[in-house]
Amino acid sequence: MHSDREVIEKRLDRVLNQRVKPAVHARSVPLTVGIWNVPGEPVPVAEGLAADYRPARVGDHWGPAWSTSWFRISGTVPAEWAGLTVEAVLDLGFGTTEPGFSTEGLVYRPDGTAVKALNPRNTWLPVTRNAEGGEEFTAYIEAAANPVVMHTGPGELSFGPTPVGARASWLHDENAPTGEPRYRLRRMDLAVFDTEVYELVQDLEVLGQLMRELPLESSRRWQLLKTIGRSLDAIDLQDIGGSASAARAVLAPALTAPATASAHRISAVGHAHIDTAWLWPLRETVRKVARTVSNVTQLMDDHPEFKFVMSQAQQLAWLKEQRPEVWARAQEKVKSGQFLPTGSLWVEPDTNITGGEALARQFVHGKRFYLDEFGVETEEMWLPDTFGYNAALPQLMKLAGVRWFLTQKISWNTTNKFPHHTFWWEGIDGTRIFSHFPPVDTYNADLSGGELAHSVRNFQDKGAANRSMVPFGYGDGGGGPTREMLSRAARLKDLEGSPRIEIERPADFFEKAHAEYPDAPVWSGELYLEFHRGTLTSQLAGKQGNRRSEHLLREAELWAATAAVAEGAPYPYEELDRLWKTVLLHQFHDILPGSSIAWVHREAEETYAELAEELGTLIGRAQAALAGPAEGGGEVAFNAAPHARAGVPALGGSTRRTSAAPLAPVAEGDGFVLDNGLVRVVVDGRGLVTSAYDRDADREALAPGAAANLLQLHQDFPNEWDAWDIDAFYRNTVRDLTDADEVTATDEGVRVVRSFGDSRITQTLSLREGTRRLDIDTVVDWHEKEKLLKAAFPLDVRAAHSTAEIPFGHVDRPTHTNTSWDAAKFEICAHRFLHVGERGWGAALVNDSTYGHDVTRDVRPDGGTTTTVRLSLVRAPRFPDPDSDQGTHRLRYGFVIGAEVADAVREGYRMNLPERVVPGSAEVAPLVAVDSEAVVVEAVKLADDRSGDVVVRLYEAHGGRVRASLTPGFTLESAVVTDLLERQTADQDGCEVTQSGDLRLRLRPFQILTLRLTPHRG
Repeated sequence: MHSDREVIEKRLDRVLNQRVKPAVHARSVPLTVGIWNVPGEPVPVAEGLAADYRPARVGDHWGPAWSTSWFRISGTVPAEWAGLTVEAVLDLGFGTTEPGFSTEGLVYRPDGTAVKALNPRNTWLPVTRNAEGGEEFTAYIEAAANPVVMHTGPGELSFGPTPVGARASWLHDENAPTGEPRYRLRRMDLAVFDTEVYELVQDLEVLGQLMRELPLESSRRWQLLKTIGRSLDAIDLQDIGGSASAARAVLAPALTAPATASAHRISAVGHAHIDTAWLWPLRETVRKVARTVSNVTQLMDDHPEFKFVMSQAQQLAWLKEQRPEVWARAQEKVKSGQFLPTGSLWVEPDTNITGGEALARQFVHGKRFYLDEFGVETEEMWLPDTFGYNAALPQLMKLAGVRWFLTQKISWNTTNKFPHHTFWWEGIDGTRIFSHFPPVDTYNADLSGGELAHSVRNFQDKGAANRSMVPFGYGDGGGGPTREMLSRAARLKDLEGSPRIEIERPADFFEKAHAEYPDAPVWSGELYLEFHRGTLTSQLAGKQGNRRSEHLLREAELWAATAAVAEGAPYPYEELDRLWKTVLLHQFHDILPGSSIAWVHREAEETYAELAEELGTLIGRAQAALAGPAEGGGEVAFNAAPHARAGVPALGGSTRRTSAAPLAPVAEGDGFVLDNGLVRVVVDGRGLVTSAYDRDADREALAPGAAANLLQLHQDFPNEWDAWDIDAFYRNTVRDLTDADEVTATDEGVRVVRSFGDSRITQTLSLREGTRRLDIDTVVDWHEKEKLLKAAFPLDVRAAHSTAEIPFGHVDRPTHTNTSWDAAKFEICAHRFLHVGERGWGAALVNDSTYGHDVTRDVRPDGGTTTTVRLSLVRAPRFPDPDSDQGTHRLRYGFVIGAEVADAVREGYRMNLPERVVPGSAEVAPLVAVDSEAVVVEAVKLADDRSGDVVVRLYEAHGGRVRASLTPGFTLESAVVTDLLERQTADQDGCEVTQSGDLRLRLRPFQILTLRLTPHRG
């Protein structure tokens, strides 16, 4: 038989796209349109409805970047449409076919209630199902002229520098120029919705897509091909509506053939990933959420089987606060079981950079919102789009009552394919969480034949399991599922040649998947994303703001709780709740990583400055209450770090501190020496560290002939995703910054000034008595473009692995590149410290704001091994923020010579929690004290329920088992172990109250323990 396959396939494409789809709304009449351009920021709905509209028409231009325009549309249903379904078809002039990345609109009724949103893939609006001739119609559209930042066409991305992401300051000045309009109205019509033609479109799309995915040798493929050909023959191209039923009748048998018993089973979960900020500012995300929720709740009215997950509590909180009418619709659908609060987190945060206690609070505030507002105890951690996952997360999930974990992003790996789709994820403490990566490899699926076929082909656990999930709905910029997707799901529920599709809750999927595959394989340790490594460094100011805010919040809670218990001072519950939520918001995975437009990052920097001021006030108020009167000019030093120092107890304050001033440098040759009897550091005439000698170990830390604190400048121009990526080839081009403008001795240490390009770096290298830490205070006046600045420390150490701090512990990573998995980790994350060593001796780098690091190892001609540790200090990508990182930054890092991991833990905390000295004369006893340095107290606060109980969160920090005693600074009534939400757990092991009122603790490696201590109130 002669093959006509390609002829029929091409015929299907043309007839479907050029004739059948346009016939869904073939009969139409134009609407009358009015426009009102908002002079500044978006306005409340009532103001938009009451505005003074001027006439507009299709073809008119509107919308300078980031502005808002309101459209009033009105019309009359023609008499001949009586009894028909009528819709409005509204094309605002979308600048791309990708929903959420261009102009969007939200449609309102005249009474101000939201109907649904408009985007390039969703241009229809319901008007009436059973029209009456002469029926009047009026609606309003709040249209956002969000510029197209990244897309150049369908599936095409541009990463070129663009100014459109800058904050539109002119929006706040009515007299300022408004810029050029970016959009042009294309269609504003009332139209008949031809249901039969619409259903024909869905039939042809589903069968056509399925046909193309089946093997060429498959009988089913050829049966579908011939059936489609006969259906196309039945279509009268001059009367699509009149012939649609006949064409559908031809297709009906093909659509009723059932799937095979062994067909893969897919749980389809309605979803709309909404980036809380990215190529749009936070204020626009509030409107994106309202649009998406309006869309999905409208769909739920027509499709009772439709279920939709919403995964970020912050976004629902915005609805409640700012869009109560949309919030009410969401609550209605929660009660019907269709709208599913999911995810357990305040936002979907970055989990590489976010600190441990902040991650705990993501769960606390997220889960508590769902409990308070919906009575729902969420059990999933839903993180489809975060750039890697730290190995403490399984334990944090379990402590928050989370049973399941979902992500998709690891499918973006550029080197190694992750070996599982369903598996147990094991954290650093041994906790395991049942996890799933949807093999569809997207969190924005549209249930196309290609996506579903890819899910089946790609599924890594065939034979042992036969079930996967597909999150479907347009996302990133929101939008959500469409009626077309639901039509596909209905046809694919049981169709020969296709996996079986069922729309259901994530919990349903996980329960079934776990029952089917209880012995799924185990992945131990971090889920490292082999991509987007530059996010560890981009937008340094934002990362510094976050790091500082996390530690300020620790101090504010600690000192406020201490003052409340010891002095009866009021505890600032409302302020701390609000400030925590602000910090958590800015940990979203496109804000903290530095991958958003300029508007987002400049606004974040302003917010962090405000946070620092307010938290400083809270800290000062509590410390003043504790320090007492300043008798004779006395001073009290407060130590918020978890280890004692300089005579000041951990978590307490003292007037008897013994802090030493920096040593004066001693001239030697053309450089200087810093020597405190523990270590001897030589800085040469170039301002480089040429010797770091450990006197106790009688050992030189640096490799022979090498220099440390060597600043190195790399060309940094990745192939794509500029702010996100560092590509391995950056290492091929390097410039060592060895020329110094100035190397001088000061009271603080050795001052080194270097100029290069348009930039200037000023560093002060200092050493104090009693410490092995060389401090390097760095001010960078940075004006480079597409460059990466690193600081290198080549050490005379044969280190098999590096040890990097992560939340609530640390991880070891090989320094070799034996496998492709090892080689792919050429840029790694560390929080406050990175340690390398060999048996009996090591060294560490600690920092106050750096996350990106790299570690390499080379064998020298003398047989020794050089392990080079480098910190990534600052970048200069140009997309999406062309001025990324430009300006002056101050950061600190320290070189700890002769350090074990325990030393690195201690010095990392000390660098990030410097002493505070205030006037006073009182000794401030710690609210809690622990007798083991291996047990680190991470948080001390009053319980959120305002009972006055003291909550202490601590963890084992050295990676071993430990027994310790915790001594409260108050008379203890009782103590219990709780989950992260401060609720008593069934398992009370690990904590025992002694007769003396102390707590005897037993912790396994990296175990996190939350204790609720009730003071005696007699």
